[in-house]
Amino acid sequence: MTERTVKTDEVTPGQGGYVSGARVLAVGVGATGLLTFVYFSLSSHLLSATAYGQLSVLWAALFIVISVIYRPIEQLLSRTIADRRARGAHGNHPLRGPMLIQLGFALAFLVVAIVLKPEIEELFGGSESLYLIFVGATLAYAASYFARGYFAGHQWFVLYGGLMLFESSARVCFPLAVLVGITSGQDAIALGIFAAPLASLVVVPWAIARHSRLDRDAPVVEVSSVVGTGVGFAGSVAVIQLGEQTLLNAGVLVADSVAGAATAGAVFSVLLITRAPLQLFQSIQTTLLPHLTGLEATEGGEEFSHAIKITVRAIAVFAGFSALLMLLIGPSLMQLFFGDDTIFGRWGLAAVAVGMGFHLAAGTLNQAALARGRARAASIIWMLVALGFVGWMFVPLISSALLRAELGYPTATAILCALLYVLYRQPPLADAELVPARRSVEDVIEGSGGIILTEDR
Repeated sequence: MTERTVKTDEVTPGQGGYVSGARVLAVGVGATGLLTFVYFSLSSHLLSATAYGQLSVLWAALFIVISVIYRPIEQLLSRTIADRRARGAHGNHPLRGPMLIQLGFALAFLVVAIVLKPEIEELFGGSESLYLIFVGATLAYAASYFARGYFAGHQWFVLYGGLMLFESSARVCFPLAVLVGITSGQDAIALGIFAAPLASLVVVPWAIARHSRLDRDAPVVEVSSVVGTGVGFAGSVAVIQLGEQTLLNAGVLVADSVAGAATAGAVFSVLLITRAPLQLFQSIQTTLLPHLTGLEATEGGEEFSHAIKITVRAIAVFAGFSALLMLLIGPSLMQLFFGDDTIFGRWGLAAVAVGMGFHLAAGTLNQAALARGRARAASIIWMLVALGFVGWMFVPLISSALLRAELGYPTATAILCALLYVLYRQPPLADAELVPARRSVEDVIEGSGGIILTEDR
Protein backbone atom coordinates (compact mmCIF):
# COMPACT_ATOMS: atom_id res chain seq x y z
CA MET A 1 0.00 0.00 0.00
CA THR A 2 1.31 3.45 -0.84
CA GLU A 3 2.19 5.58 2.18
CA ARG A 4 0.28 8.78 2.76
CA THR A 5 1.77 12.06 1.68
CA VAL A 6 3.78 13.95 4.29
CA LYS A 7 2.04 17.12 5.42
CA THR A 8 3.22 20.27 3.66
CA ASP A 9 2.18 23.90 3.85
CA GLU A 10 1.31 23.89 0.16
CA VAL A 11 -1.30 21.17 0.16
CA THR A 12 -2.71 21.09 3.66
CA PRO A 13 -6.27 22.39 3.70
CA GLY A 14 -6.33 24.04 7.10
CA GLN A 15 -9.14 24.02 9.55
CA GLY A 16 -9.43 27.79 9.17
CA GLY A 17 -10.10 27.49 5.45
CA TYR A 18 -12.86 24.98 6.05
CA VAL A 19 -14.57 27.08 8.73
CA SER A 20 -14.29 30.34 6.80
CA GLY A 21 -15.53 28.66 3.64
CA ALA A 22 -18.52 27.25 5.48
CA ARG A 23 -19.30 30.68 6.92
CA VAL A 24 -19.17 32.39 3.54
CA LEU A 25 -21.32 29.75 1.89
CA ALA A 26 -23.77 29.69 4.81
CA VAL A 27 -24.79 33.27 4.07
CA GLY A 28 -25.79 32.50 0.48
CA VAL A 29 -27.32 29.11 1.19
CA GLY A 30 -29.07 30.33 4.33
CA ALA A 31 -30.71 33.10 2.32
CA THR A 32 -31.63 30.50 -0.28
CA GLY A 33 -33.38 28.38 2.33
CA LEU A 34 -35.28 31.42 3.61
CA LEU A 35 -36.42 32.38 0.10
CA THR A 36 -37.55 28.81 -0.58
CA PHE A 37 -39.58 28.92 2.62
CA VAL A 38 -41.09 32.26 1.53
CA TYR A 39 -41.94 30.78 -1.88
CA PHE A 40 -44.02 28.00 -0.36
CA SER A 41 -45.50 30.17 2.37
CA LEU A 42 -46.80 32.63 -0.23
CA SER A 43 -48.00 29.77 -2.43
CA SER A 44 -49.97 28.20 0.41
CA HIS A 45 -51.86 31.47 0.95
CA LEU A 46 -52.42 32.18 -2.76
CA LEU A 47 -53.59 28.70 -3.81
CA SER A 48 -56.31 26.35 -2.68
CA ALA A 49 -55.29 23.38 -0.52
CA THR A 50 -55.52 21.04 -3.51
CA ALA A 51 -53.55 23.31 -5.85
CA TYR A 52 -50.88 23.85 -3.19
CA GLY A 53 -50.71 20.10 -2.67
CA GLN A 54 -50.11 19.55 -6.39
CA LEU A 55 -47.33 22.16 -6.31
CA SER A 56 -45.80 20.31 -3.36
CA VAL A 57 -45.94 17.03 -5.28
CA LEU A 58 -44.22 18.72 -8.23
CA TRP A 59 -41.42 19.96 -5.99
CA ALA A 60 -41.07 16.58 -4.28
CA ALA A 61 -40.91 14.66 -7.57
CA LEU A 62 -38.49 17.17 -9.09
CA PHE A 63 -36.01 17.00 -6.25
CA ILE A 64 -36.14 13.24 -6.02
CA VAL A 65 -35.15 13.06 -9.68
CA ILE A 66 -32.51 15.79 -9.81
CA SER A 67 -30.89 14.71 -6.55
CA VAL A 68 -30.55 11.15 -7.82
CA ILE A 69 -29.31 11.91 -11.33
CA TYR A 70 -27.32 15.13 -10.79
CA ARG A 71 -26.07 15.31 -7.19
CA PRO A 72 -23.73 12.33 -7.75
CA ILE A 73 -21.86 14.32 -10.39
CA GLU A 74 -21.68 17.30 -8.05
CA GLN A 75 -20.14 15.07 -5.37
CA LEU A 76 -17.88 13.32 -7.90
CA LEU A 77 -16.48 16.62 -9.18
CA SER A 78 -16.09 18.03 -5.68
CA ARG A 79 -14.27 14.94 -4.40
CA THR A 80 -12.01 14.50 -7.42
CA ILE A 81 -10.99 18.13 -7.82
CA ALA A 82 -10.40 18.53 -4.08
CA ASP A 83 -8.25 15.39 -3.99
CA ARG A 84 -6.16 16.56 -6.95
CA ARG A 85 -5.68 20.01 -5.44
CA ALA A 86 -4.70 18.51 -2.08
CA ARG A 87 -1.97 16.53 -3.85
CA GLY A 88 -0.61 19.50 -5.77
CA ALA A 89 -2.52 19.30 -9.07
CA HIS A 90 -4.14 22.73 -9.18
CA GLY A 91 -5.13 22.94 -12.84
CA ASN A 92 -6.33 21.01 -15.88
CA HIS A 93 -8.99 19.16 -13.94
CA PRO A 94 -10.83 16.53 -16.01
CA LEU A 95 -14.36 17.53 -16.94
CA ARG A 96 -15.28 15.56 -20.02
CA GLY A 97 -15.98 12.34 -18.10
CA PRO A 98 -18.39 13.92 -15.62
CA MET A 99 -20.00 15.81 -18.51
CA LEU A 100 -20.65 12.55 -20.36
CA ILE A 101 -22.16 10.96 -17.27
CA GLN A 102 -24.32 14.03 -16.63
CA LEU A 103 -25.50 14.12 -20.23
CA GLY A 104 -26.32 10.43 -20.12
CA PHE A 105 -28.44 10.87 -16.99
CA ALA A 106 -30.29 13.83 -18.52
CA LEU A 107 -31.05 12.00 -21.78
CA ALA A 108 -32.18 8.90 -19.91
CA PHE A 109 -34.55 11.03 -17.85
CA LEU A 110 -35.97 12.70 -20.96
CA VAL A 111 -36.70 9.34 -22.59
CA VAL A 112 -38.42 8.03 -19.47
CA ALA A 113 -40.41 11.26 -19.04
CA ILE A 114 -41.70 11.06 -22.62
CA VAL A 115 -42.63 7.39 -22.32
CA LEU A 116 -44.37 7.89 -18.97
CA LYS A 117 -46.05 11.20 -19.81
CA PRO A 118 -49.63 10.07 -18.96
CA GLU A 119 -48.57 8.60 -15.62
CA ILE A 120 -46.54 11.69 -14.67
CA GLU A 121 -49.40 14.01 -15.60
CA GLU A 122 -51.70 11.94 -13.42
CA LEU A 123 -49.27 12.44 -10.53
CA PHE A 124 -49.80 16.19 -10.98
CA GLY A 125 -53.58 15.94 -11.07
CA GLY A 126 -53.73 15.69 -14.87
CA SER A 127 -51.96 19.02 -15.43
CA GLU A 128 -49.91 19.14 -18.63
CA SER A 129 -48.43 22.48 -17.55
CA LEU A 130 -46.98 20.98 -14.38
CA TYR A 131 -45.62 18.08 -16.43
CA LEU A 132 -43.82 20.46 -18.82
CA ILE A 133 -42.43 22.48 -15.91
CA PHE A 134 -41.23 19.25 -14.29
CA VAL A 135 -39.41 18.10 -17.43
CA GLY A 136 -37.97 21.52 -18.27
CA ALA A 137 -36.72 22.19 -14.74
CA THR A 138 -35.13 18.75 -14.48
CA LEU A 139 -33.14 19.27 -17.68
CA ALA A 140 -32.13 22.82 -16.71
CA TYR A 141 -30.81 21.72 -13.32
CA ALA A 142 -28.12 19.62 -15.02
CA ALA A 143 -26.02 22.75 -15.53
CA SER A 144 -26.63 24.02 -12.00
CA TYR A 145 -25.46 20.84 -10.28
CA PHE A 146 -22.41 20.53 -12.53
CA ALA A 147 -21.40 24.08 -11.61
CA ARG A 148 -21.94 23.41 -7.90
CA GLY A 149 -19.57 20.45 -7.94
CA TYR A 150 -16.97 22.44 -9.85
CA PHE A 151 -17.21 25.38 -7.46
CA ALA A 152 -17.11 23.16 -4.35
CA GLY A 153 -14.03 21.26 -5.52
CA HIS A 154 -12.19 24.56 -6.02
CA GLN A 155 -13.64 25.93 -2.76
CA TRP A 156 -15.19 28.84 -4.65
CA PHE A 157 -17.89 29.10 -2.02
CA VAL A 158 -18.98 32.64 -2.82
CA LEU A 159 -19.82 31.53 -6.37
CA TYR A 160 -21.58 28.41 -5.08
CA GLY A 161 -23.74 30.35 -2.65
CA GLY A 162 -24.34 33.10 -5.19
CA LEU A 163 -25.61 30.61 -7.76
CA MET A 164 -28.12 29.13 -5.33
CA LEU A 165 -29.20 32.56 -4.11
CA PHE A 166 -29.80 33.76 -7.66
CA GLU A 167 -31.93 30.70 -8.42
CA SER A 168 -34.08 31.06 -5.31
CA SER A 169 -34.48 34.81 -5.89
CA ALA A 170 -35.76 34.16 -9.40
CA ARG A 171 -38.17 31.52 -8.09
CA VAL A 172 -39.78 33.67 -5.41
CA CYS A 173 -40.54 36.45 -7.92
CA PHE A 174 -43.39 34.37 -9.36
CA PRO A 175 -45.64 34.09 -6.29
CA LEU A 176 -44.83 37.75 -5.60
CA ALA A 177 -46.13 38.58 -9.09
CA VAL A 178 -49.35 36.73 -8.26
CA LEU A 179 -49.58 38.50 -4.91
CA VAL A 180 -49.47 41.98 -6.48
CA GLY A 181 -51.89 41.02 -9.25
CA ILE A 182 -49.57 40.91 -12.27
CA THR A 183 -50.62 37.34 -13.00
CA SER A 184 -52.62 34.59 -11.31
CA GLY A 185 -53.05 30.87 -10.88
CA GLN A 186 -51.11 27.73 -10.09
CA ASP A 187 -49.23 27.65 -13.40
CA ALA A 188 -47.84 31.15 -12.87
CA ILE A 189 -46.46 30.21 -9.46
CA ALA A 190 -45.13 26.86 -10.67
CA LEU A 191 -43.21 28.56 -13.49
CA GLY A 192 -40.84 29.86 -10.83
CA ILE A 193 -39.63 26.30 -10.31
CA PHE A 194 -38.64 26.18 -13.98
CA ALA A 195 -37.21 29.70 -14.16
CA ALA A 196 -34.83 29.24 -11.22
CA PRO A 197 -32.27 26.91 -12.84
CA LEU A 198 -32.23 28.62 -16.23
CA ALA A 199 -29.44 30.98 -15.13
CA SER A 200 -27.24 27.94 -14.61
CA LEU A 201 -27.17 27.36 -18.35
CA VAL A 202 -24.97 30.47 -18.56
CA VAL A 203 -22.89 29.78 -15.45
CA VAL A 204 -21.41 26.39 -16.40
CA PRO A 205 -19.66 27.39 -19.67
CA TRP A 206 -18.32 30.48 -17.93
CA ALA A 207 -17.01 28.43 -15.02
CA ILE A 208 -15.24 25.97 -17.30
CA ALA A 209 -13.64 28.75 -19.36
CA ARG A 210 -12.77 30.65 -16.18
CA HIS A 211 -10.34 28.19 -14.68
CA SER A 212 -9.83 24.83 -16.37
CA ARG A 213 -9.46 23.46 -19.89
CA LEU A 214 -8.30 20.10 -21.14
CA ASP A 215 -4.91 19.72 -22.81
CA ARG A 216 -5.84 19.46 -26.50
CA ASP A 217 -2.60 17.69 -27.38
CA ALA A 218 -2.93 15.04 -24.69
CA PRO A 219 -3.95 11.48 -25.59
CA VAL A 220 -7.61 10.65 -24.98
CA VAL A 221 -8.50 7.66 -22.85
CA GLU A 222 -11.25 5.33 -24.04
CA VAL A 223 -14.73 6.15 -22.75
CA SER A 224 -14.86 2.75 -21.06
CA SER A 225 -12.18 3.88 -18.60
CA VAL A 226 -14.34 6.87 -17.76
CA VAL A 227 -17.17 4.58 -16.82
CA GLY A 228 -15.05 2.92 -14.18
CA THR A 229 -14.35 4.02 -10.65
CA GLY A 230 -15.89 7.42 -11.33
CA VAL A 231 -19.21 5.89 -12.35
CA GLY A 232 -19.00 3.49 -9.41
CA PHE A 233 -18.71 6.44 -7.03
CA ALA A 234 -21.41 8.39 -8.88
CA GLY A 235 -23.69 5.35 -8.81
CA SER A 236 -23.29 4.96 -5.06
CA VAL A 237 -23.99 8.65 -4.51
CA ALA A 238 -27.07 8.33 -6.74
CA VAL A 239 -28.39 5.60 -4.44
CA ILE A 240 -27.60 7.75 -1.40
CA GLN A 241 -29.47 10.68 -2.92
CA LEU A 242 -32.43 8.44 -3.74
CA GLY A 243 -32.49 7.33 -0.11
CA GLU A 244 -32.29 10.89 1.21
CA GLN A 245 -34.96 12.22 -1.12
CA THR A 246 -37.17 9.26 -0.23
CA LEU A 247 -36.98 10.28 3.43
CA LEU A 248 -37.86 13.86 2.50
CA ASN A 249 -40.50 13.23 -0.14
CA ALA A 250 -41.96 9.74 0.19
CA GLY A 251 -44.31 11.00 2.87
CA VAL A 252 -45.64 13.63 0.47
CA LEU A 253 -46.11 11.20 -2.41
CA VAL A 254 -47.65 8.45 -0.26
CA ALA A 255 -50.00 10.95 1.37
CA ASP A 256 -51.05 12.12 -2.09
CA SER A 257 -51.84 8.56 -3.15
CA VAL A 258 -53.73 7.49 -0.02
CA ALA A 259 -55.30 10.73 1.25
CA GLY A 260 -55.26 13.29 -1.59
CA ALA A 261 -53.36 16.41 -2.59
CA ALA A 262 -54.49 18.51 0.37
CA THR A 263 -53.00 16.06 2.88
CA ALA A 264 -49.85 15.83 0.75
CA GLY A 265 -49.54 19.60 1.02
CA ALA A 266 -49.83 19.39 4.82
CA VAL A 267 -47.11 16.74 5.00
CA PHE A 268 -44.92 18.85 2.72
CA SER A 269 -45.43 21.92 4.91
CA VAL A 270 -44.47 20.12 8.12
CA LEU A 271 -41.35 18.69 6.48
CA LEU A 272 -40.29 22.22 5.55
CA ILE A 273 -39.08 22.25 9.16
CA THR A 274 -36.45 19.88 7.82
CA ARG A 275 -35.98 21.26 4.31
CA ALA A 276 -34.98 24.80 5.24
CA PRO A 277 -32.26 23.73 7.75
CA LEU A 278 -31.06 21.08 5.32
CA GLN A 279 -30.45 23.81 2.77
CA LEU A 280 -28.62 25.88 5.36
CA PHE A 281 -26.42 23.01 6.50
CA GLN A 282 -25.80 22.04 2.91
CA SER A 283 -23.29 24.89 3.01
CA ILE A 284 -21.33 23.06 5.69
CA GLN A 285 -21.66 19.70 3.96
CA THR A 286 -20.59 21.24 0.65
CA THR A 287 -17.36 22.49 2.21
CA LEU A 288 -17.03 19.29 4.24
CA LEU A 289 -16.48 16.79 1.41
CA PRO A 290 -13.53 18.58 -0.25
CA HIS A 291 -12.15 19.43 3.19
CA LEU A 292 -12.34 15.84 4.45
CA THR A 293 -10.96 14.53 1.17
CA GLY A 294 -7.97 16.83 1.55
CA LEU A 295 -7.45 15.79 5.17
CA GLU A 296 -7.66 12.11 4.28
CA ALA A 297 -5.06 12.68 1.55
CA THR A 298 -2.61 14.72 3.63
CA GLU A 299 -3.18 14.72 7.39
CA GLY A 300 -5.05 11.61 8.48
CA GLY A 301 -7.46 10.67 11.23
CA GLU A 302 -7.08 13.24 14.01
CA GLU A 303 -7.91 16.34 11.94
CA PHE A 304 -10.53 14.33 10.06
CA SER A 305 -12.34 13.44 13.30
CA HIS A 306 -12.02 17.00 14.58
CA ALA A 307 -13.89 18.37 11.55
CA ILE A 308 -16.69 15.84 12.08
CA LYS A 309 -17.02 16.67 15.78
CA ILE A 310 -17.28 20.41 15.14
CA THR A 311 -20.05 19.89 12.61
CA VAL A 312 -22.07 17.42 14.70
CA ARG A 313 -21.91 19.64 17.78
CA ALA A 314 -23.26 22.60 15.82
CA ILE A 315 -26.06 20.41 14.49
CA ALA A 316 -27.00 19.18 17.98
CA VAL A 317 -27.30 22.74 19.29
CA PHE A 318 -29.36 23.86 16.31
CA ALA A 319 -31.69 20.83 16.42
CA GLY A 320 -32.26 21.23 20.16
CA PHE A 321 -33.17 24.89 19.73
CA SER A 322 -35.51 24.05 16.83
CA ALA A 323 -37.31 21.33 18.80
CA LEU A 324 -37.80 23.67 21.76
CA LEU A 325 -39.14 26.38 19.45
CA MET A 326 -41.63 23.93 17.92
CA LEU A 327 -42.84 22.89 21.37
CA LEU A 328 -43.41 26.48 22.43
CA ILE A 329 -44.88 28.18 19.36
CA GLY A 330 -44.74 25.63 16.53
CA PRO A 331 -48.51 25.41 15.83
CA SER A 332 -48.85 29.20 15.79
CA LEU A 333 -45.93 29.54 13.38
CA MET A 334 -47.37 26.93 11.03
CA GLN A 335 -50.75 28.68 11.02
CA LEU A 336 -49.06 32.02 10.33
CA PHE A 337 -46.95 30.75 7.44
CA PHE A 338 -49.26 28.15 5.88
CA GLY A 339 -52.79 29.10 6.88
CA ASP A 340 -55.32 27.24 8.98
CA ASP A 341 -56.34 24.49 6.53
CA THR A 342 -54.50 21.98 8.76
CA ILE A 343 -54.01 21.95 12.54
CA PHE A 344 -50.46 20.87 13.44
CA GLY A 345 -49.69 19.38 16.87
CA ARG A 346 -46.71 20.76 18.78
CA TRP A 347 -45.32 17.34 19.70
CA GLY A 348 -45.39 16.17 16.10
CA LEU A 349 -43.59 19.34 15.00
CA ALA A 350 -40.97 18.89 17.72
CA ALA A 351 -40.45 15.28 16.66
CA VAL A 352 -39.79 16.40 13.09
CA ALA A 353 -37.27 18.96 14.39
CA VAL A 354 -35.45 16.20 16.29
CA GLY A 355 -35.52 14.09 13.14
CA MET A 356 -34.00 17.02 11.27
CA GLY A 357 -31.06 16.93 13.69
CA PHE A 358 -30.52 13.23 13.10
CA HIS A 359 -30.80 13.81 9.35
CA LEU A 360 -28.17 16.56 9.38
CA ALA A 361 -25.82 14.46 11.51
CA ALA A 362 -26.33 11.53 9.14
CA GLY A 363 -25.46 13.80 6.22
CA THR A 364 -22.22 14.78 7.94
CA LEU A 365 -21.27 11.16 8.64
CA ASN A 366 -22.17 10.37 5.05
CA GLN A 367 -19.63 12.93 3.79
CA ALA A 368 -17.03 11.21 5.94
CA ALA A 369 -17.92 7.89 4.31
CA LEU A 370 -17.55 9.38 0.83
CA ALA A 371 -14.19 10.94 1.66
CA ARG A 372 -12.94 7.58 2.99
CA GLY A 373 -14.05 5.58 -0.02
CA ARG A 374 -17.05 3.92 1.65
CA ALA A 375 -19.72 5.25 -0.68
CA ARG A 376 -21.07 1.78 -1.48
CA ALA A 377 -21.64 0.81 2.15
CA ALA A 378 -23.24 4.18 2.87
CA SER A 379 -25.59 3.78 -0.09
CA ILE A 380 -26.82 0.42 1.23
CA ILE A 381 -27.57 1.97 4.62
CA TRP A 382 -29.49 4.89 3.10
CA MET A 383 -31.64 2.65 0.92
CA LEU A 384 -32.49 0.18 3.68
CA VAL A 385 -33.65 2.98 5.96
CA ALA A 386 -35.54 4.71 3.14
CA LEU A 387 -37.38 1.53 2.19
CA GLY A 388 -38.30 0.99 5.82
CA PHE A 389 -39.74 4.52 5.97
CA VAL A 390 -41.79 3.99 2.80
CA GLY A 391 -43.15 0.74 4.22
CA TRP A 392 -44.13 2.54 7.42
CA MET A 393 -45.97 5.24 5.47
CA PHE A 394 -48.09 2.62 3.70
CA VAL A 395 -48.97 0.65 6.84
CA PRO A 396 -52.18 2.14 8.32
CA LEU A 397 -51.32 1.48 11.97
CA ILE A 398 -51.96 5.20 12.44
CA SER A 399 -54.92 6.51 10.47
CA SER A 400 -53.49 9.99 9.87
CA ALA A 401 -50.89 10.11 7.09
CA LEU A 402 -49.59 13.38 8.57
CA LEU A 403 -48.99 11.82 11.99
CA ARG A 404 -47.37 8.79 10.35
CA ALA A 405 -44.87 11.11 8.68
CA GLU A 406 -44.27 13.09 11.89
CA LEU A 407 -43.43 9.90 13.82
CA GLY A 408 -41.80 7.87 11.06
CA TYR A 409 -39.34 10.53 9.92
CA PRO A 410 -37.47 11.02 13.23
CA THR A 411 -37.42 7.28 13.84
CA ALA A 412 -35.95 6.59 10.41
CA THR A 413 -33.34 9.33 10.66
CA ALA A 414 -32.27 8.17 14.13
CA ILE A 415 -31.68 4.66 12.79
CA LEU A 416 -29.87 6.10 9.78
CA CYS A 417 -27.59 8.21 11.96
CA ALA A 418 -26.74 5.25 14.19
CA LEU A 419 -25.85 2.99 11.26
CA LEU A 420 -23.72 5.66 9.57
CA TYR A 421 -21.92 6.25 12.87
CA VAL A 422 -21.02 2.56 12.99
CA LEU A 423 -19.67 2.92 9.45
CA TYR A 424 -17.75 6.05 10.45
CA ARG A 425 -15.99 4.08 13.18
CA GLN A 426 -14.59 1.70 10.57
CA PRO A 427 -11.11 2.42 9.13
CA PRO A 428 -10.76 3.84 5.61
CA LEU A 429 -10.69 1.41 2.75
CA ALA A 430 -7.44 0.51 1.05
CA ASP A 431 -6.00 2.36 -1.94
CA ALA A 432 -8.34 0.51 -4.28
CA GLU A 433 -11.09 3.00 -3.46
CA LEU A 434 -9.14 5.97 -2.17
CA VAL A 435 -6.90 7.90 -4.50
CA PRO A 436 -3.43 7.13 -3.09
CA ALA A 437 -0.76 9.76 -2.57
CA ARG A 438 1.62 10.17 -5.51
CA ARG A 439 4.68 12.29 -6.12
CA SER A 440 3.93 13.52 -9.63
CA VAL A 441 0.99 15.16 -11.29
CA GLU A 442 1.01 12.40 -13.91
CA ASP A 443 0.58 9.76 -11.20
CA VAL A 444 -2.18 11.76 -9.54
CA ILE A 445 -4.08 11.83 -12.83
CA GLU A 446 -3.77 8.07 -13.28
CA GLY A 447 -5.41 7.45 -9.91
CA SER A 448 -7.92 10.23 -9.67
CA GLY A 449 -11.10 8.21 -9.82
CA GLY A 450 -11.04 6.68 -13.30
CA ILE A 451 -12.62 9.71 -14.94
CA ILE A 452 -9.52 11.33 -16.42
CA LEU A 453 -9.62 11.80 -20.17
CA THR A 454 -6.29 13.50 -20.70
CA GLU A 455 -2.82 13.34 -19.20
CA ASP A 456 -1.13 16.44 -17.79
CA ARG A 457 2.23 17.35 -19.29
